[in-house]
Amino acid sequence: MKNKLVSIMLIVLLSIALVGGIALVVVMKFTGNDKAHAQPNIDQIVKASSDIPEITTNLASGDFIRIAFTIQTDSKDAKEELDKRNFQVKNIIITQLSEMKADDLKGKNGKEKLEELLKSQINQVMQDGKIVKVYITSSILQ
Repeated sequence: MKNKLVSIMLIVLLSIALVGGIALVVVMKFTGNDKAHAQPNIDQIVKASSDIPEITTNLASGDFIRIAFTIQTDSKDAKEELDKRNFQVKNIIITQLSEMKADDLKGKNGKEKLEELLKSQINQVMQDGKIVKVYITSSILQ
């Protein structure tokens, strides 16, 4: 009787360990692939990015800024759409900058806020993809 009880407990414990091991392998396999696809390599980033050449415009404070951007999209199709919408993107940039003061653009926080603002504004006009990140590649504030 005692041997039978020990055998049953051993079988139950081994079954639980086996099911847990299989579940762990399945979870690791599926989450591991998502992380690999979530972070594109630099070649993929470059292929899905578009440069906005230097723009010079007045700020609300009377100063002027000369600024250039690189905009990263989520796909090659989105990049093609962004290239076609270049005039709209420039309009968004100039409009946003015309509402800002020189103090708004000073320092890291000001530039990051501008990048996020442009990202959300440009995403509103995009149809075939979305903007992942806006990078300021050149900036002169006078």
